[in-house]
Amino acid sequence: MKIIRQFAEDKLVIATHNKGKLREIKALFDRFDFAVISAGSLGLAEPEETEISFRGNALLKARAAASAATMPALADDSGLVVTALDGAPGIYSARWAGPDGDFDTAMQRVRDELTKTNLSDVSAHFICALALVWPNGDEICVEGRVDGQIIWPPRGAFGFGYDAIFQPDGHSQSFGEMDPATKHAMSHRADAFAQLIARVFAPQHAS
Repeated sequence: MKIIRQFAEDKLVIATHNKGKLREIKALFDRFDFAVISAGSLGLAEPEETEISFRGNALLKARAAASAATMPALADDSGLVVTALDGAPGIYSARWAGPDGDFDTAMQRVRDELTKTNLSDVSAHFICALALVWPNGDEICVEGRVDGQIIWPPRGAFGFGYDAIFQPDGHSQSFGEMDPATKHAMSHRADAFAQLIARVFAPQHAS
């Protein structure tokens, strides 16, 4: 991993075409004074995710976007890790939803697979890897995590992905029931983001 530098640019590309992720990441950068641009608005292609870890896929996507846009790029790779399913869906969390992003089907598959195991262990966690890459090759990747359990039936209309079946430890609501501000304060993405801010973003960028 190459050395880390302070972020001093006036634009940052968010290397995702996932509207839910883009919305959450943009919200996390609200207090900063640089422009946040989506990969979709620049017409950047989505690279095939060929790595075998969250970190690997986040770096792959950020490198591709930084190279194509010739601007610093931030990529997220995140997913649901279910203990009783040997870590599935894991890095394949989005693929379980199919080409149309049908997470109702994906959540039902989690439920069905857990039923097959006939185990009482419903523990799970979300992982988020955030990779920031500059066009010259400087880069950093951090990883955040939040622990909880799978619940059924799904609850709540907020969030996206598997949020409606994930209840974080110490809380009585699912991510899908939490208002966005509450989730943003303690999610896996917030954990990774806090690490990234502490290591990369200069104080003068915050307002």
